[in-house]
Amino acid sequence: MTDTWDAIIVGAGHNGLVCAALLAKAGRKVLVLEANEQVGGAAITRDFADGFSVSACAHLLYQLQPAVRKDLGLKPRLASDDLKTIALAEDGEHLHLSNRTVKGVSSTDAVEYRQFRKRMTRFADLLTTYLNKPPPRLGTKNPRDIMTLAQLGFDLRRLGRDEMREFLRLIGMNIYDEVTERFDSGLLKGAICLDAVLGTHLGPRSPNTIMTYLYRQAGGHGKCAQPVGGMGAVSDELAHVARSAGATIRTSVPVSRIVVENGRISGVETAGGENIRCMTVISNADPKQTVMELVGARHFETGFARRITHLRARGNAAKLHLALDGLPEIAGLSKKDFGQRLVIAPDENYVERAFNPAKYGKTSPEPVIEITFPSLSDPALAPTGHHVMSAVVQYAPYALREGWSDAASEAFKATVLGTIARYAPGIEARVMASELLTPADIEREFHMSGGHWHHAELTLDQFLFVRPVNGAAQYSLPLDGLYLCGAGTHPGGGISGAAGRNAARAILQREKAA
Repeated sequence: MTDTWDAIIVGAGHNGLVCAALLAKAGRKVLVLEANEQVGGAAITRDFADGFSVSACAHLLYQLQPAVRKDLGLKPRLASDDLKTIALAEDGEHLHLSNRTVKGVSSTDAVEYRQFRKRMTRFADLLTTYLNKPPPRLGTKNPRDIMTLAQLGFDLRRLGRDEMREFLRLIGMNIYDEVTERFDSGLLKGAICLDAVLGTHLGPRSPNTIMTYLYRQAGGHGKCAQPVGGMGAVSDELAHVARSAGATIRTSVPVSRIVVENGRISGVETAGGENIRCMTVISNADPKQTVMELVGARHFETGFARRITHLRARGNAAKLHLALDGLPEIAGLSKKDFGQRLVIAPDENYVERAFNPAKYGKTSPEPVIEITFPSLSDPALAPTGHHVMSAVVQYAPYALREGWSDAASEAFKATVLGTIARYAPGIEARVMASELLTPADIEREFHMSGGHWHHAELTLDQFLFVRPVNGAAQYSLPLDGLYLCGAGTHPGGGISGAAGRNAARAILQREKAA
């Protein structure tokens, strides 16, 4: 290939597409190389059975940052734009939860929930501000970093003395203690705990789970939406914006290595043997894959390579897809309710017990589950009269003690179906086809080390100033011309686009300063 490029982006996940679009809009000549046949990374829609389509990994849109929407002019079509959460009860006395109200609890819990949400929303808004800018470096004399740190201190002070103290007290705490102190309803406590741990290797009693709860609320206050055409439609829109700005996107072109010459980046080599020269390479792959596989540890200082090696990225969530010949029956639910977000998390102790086996490399015998029936509001996903069920299942450890064989996968699928059947009796008889993606499958299909959706665990020692590790927190790696833009960078995972936007801005700012 004889074209010259200002930047090559490895991977067309949603953050890579956001980064590509913004760099192209700024006049840079950008090439995006994607290993898979379609763009989007974990945010794709694909068939899993004849006539049945599903959002293959991420299945709800709840964190797409307003700044990303504005900068790129995104207007995703939504089949449902404000899904309620229904916490299922075996007796049919379900709890109905929105961002502001809760039904099915005592008046005391209802008042407490409004107060809880008001505080968490305020704290999440503070967090949102800092999710949408590169984190400052500590111990630097750079005016931009000093200004950002000073602004952070000022914004904390603006909360007021009592709220500032409460924020600093809560940010490292576990969600279990907070909900047990506030609420009586087990279903309410379980639903909140689920939101705090979904997609993580954490349980409700784990430190930092208030932070992960706030992270989920940042940007849209936890408001869940379902795009028409599934999550792949969002990625397709991002690809269209990037191409319209001038970026070139090539799919089915895996990058085998990032080339280093004389101590700096000089381009990439594809699996097909093509060498493409470029002085700036931006990896949308996770930090471990980028440093240890695509570049090679020998090109980095030993201490830095060791920190990357020790980055915690242990996937713990599986994805279940069912092709159904009709909607199942759940006592206490109307047909309209099936279009909402259903969760199985009967109480906070259930969620913690579900996590316990994962600590020892075992799947949960009673998993925590987030369920959607996307075909109810988007009929094109299934044949007429049929439906798709999409479910995120916790806990399924990547490092399963006996390994993820076909037998282990089928056994866990049976466990999950058995758990759902306690609330939807007879659902097994409606299943026409099924697919379970374990963390090992997620790693293989979406190229995520450890099958972790966030590319690295969201904990205080892997967040903000030190995400992914010290020495790589502002998107540039300690190798001239090499950057990261994926979920392993600040602020983390979810379909937010913030990491891609922040990376593009940091690269453009660095070019301007050079």
